[in-house]
Amino acid sequence: MRASSPPLKPVPPVSAERLDRLDALRGLAIVWMAIFHFSFDLNHFGWIHQDFYRDPVWTWQRTCIVSLFLFCAGGGQAFAVLAGQSARRFWRRWAQVAGCAVLVSLGSWFMFPQSWISFGVLHGIAVMLLLLRLGLARWPAAVLLALAALALAAPRLVQSPLFDTRWTNWLGLVTHKPITEDYVPVLPWLGVMLLGFVVTRAWPQRWAGGAPRPLVVLGRWSLSFYMLHQPVLIGGLLAVQLLKGA
Repeated sequence: MRASSPPLKPVPPVSAERLDRLDALRGLAIVWMAIFHFSFDLNHFGWIHQDFYRDPVWTWQRTCIVSLFLFCAGGGQAFAVLAGQSARRFWRRWAQVAGCAVLVSLGSWFMFPQSWISFGVLHGIAVMLLLLRLGLARWPAAVLLALAALALAAPRLVQSPLFDTRWTNWLGLVTHKPITEDYVPVLPWLGVMLLGFVVTRAWPQRWAGGAPRPLVVLGRWSLSFYMLHQPVLIGGLLAVQLLKGA
């Protein structure tokens, strides 16, 4: 099946090549993520003492941040479909996301060999984008909303030990959360991406218009920022530790 599909409706005149408010929302998620990760790094190096794995103050923040990313990813894909994005452009962007996901796995294995990331947010986005582009994007809104509700509910309704391995837990029907630094399985998170897709496809003009420019720019370079911010933060903290110990 081809990755490209004809536009479902013309792009409204107010939208240009990008939707500034959608990019700004993604930029906001990036800023929040960077603050969260900086706090996590401070904890990792022993400068603060927090439970990032069980304390609701941190677990709920993570849920909100991931939700924003996936909602924006769904919205971005809806706009791409409306704009008639070519298959070549889609696959180039998809390859970037998938390639970065592999790098995240390798980097996390180096830092956290016992809890490395086998299916984190970039892995999830890569798989869910395929599901959208290769089929779901053609479905009517009512069906997609029903599918989103089913996806959000599925992990609570269906669980099996068969999905508890690193090779199967990507689906999300696990009996317990795997030991990993990041885990964004297809279920329930596909539901969030579908919501972003449906909302943006129905009202793309709502995302056009004025938005804080720094957030817009940051949102447009979100993948680059995502890949670079942790090496920079960790490198900076290591440098400070070395200077303090000198």
